[in-house]
Amino acid sequence: MGILSFFKGVGEKIFHKEQVAAPADPAQAEKVEPVRAQALLDHVKQLGLAYNSLTIKTKGDTVTITGSVKSQEDAEKIALAVGNVEGVSAVDNQLQVDQPTPEGKFYTVKSGDTLSKISKEVYGDPMKYGIIFEANKPMLKSPDLIYPDQVLRIPQL
Repeated sequence: MGILSFFKGVGEKIFHKEQVAAPADPAQAEKVEPVRAQALLDHVKQLGLAYNSLTIKTKGDTVTITGSVKSQEDAEKIALAVGNVEGVSAVDNQLQVDQPTPEGKFYTVKSGDTLSKISKEVYGDPMKYGIIFEANKPMLKSPDLIYPDQVLRIPQL
């Protein structure tokens, strides 16, 4: 799937204040990186996202995910869950997919966007916003709770 870019200063706040920015001191980074990786793994588990195996590593604001998942949808949801976290600017998704299908598209929310507006833009029909909402569950709790610079998964129809 490759590398996905995110806005580092927005997203879920799962890191402690001192973990958001990567330490400049290599000795300190050696201590913090495993803690950040574990926090991201715990976040994926808390969301109940499906995987066969999953390893998360961090280096600064870049996260690498490896392991295997059943579907392309599972791989994309894990990448988005990890990427839409404050302090993460890139996710290198190296997950192996058991049943490969075409990759979904991604959309970065702009100020003033709603799921209906996005749906009209990508599908030509604002009433298909529910497809986008379902494709981004459990990261989205409500169709009304999106924020600028959040990256969403847009499945093919």
